[in-house]
Amino acid sequence: MRTFASASFMALGLSGCGAASAITSVVTAPVKIVSKAGDLATTSQSEADQKRGREIRHGEERLGELDREHRRQAVKCNAGDVQACTKRDAADAEIRALMPSVPYEQR
Repeated sequence: MRTFASASFMALGLSGCGAASAITSVVTAPVKIVSKAGDLATTSQSEADQKRGREIRHGEERLGELDREHRRQAVKCNAGDVQACTKRDAADAEIRALMPSVPYEQR
């Protein structure tokens, strides 16, 4: 604490000098570092909302891809392609797994 007080008095005494700004920088640096670390460690509500929105959008996009794949493979399966039936069932299983994570919108 004594060093801090000495540096503060020196900064006041040397206010017209370039050394004062250097001392002030040295004195305020720990505060700035702690403040920056706090900013990096916390997530604001808007950042959390943006992240959740991105997750939902990616989930919806994946559901759309799976739906198209399911429909393509269903047509081939109905034509007798056994591999297409397996792919259709895999797409269906992934759709069912993703559904709870994507919110439902009423239109």
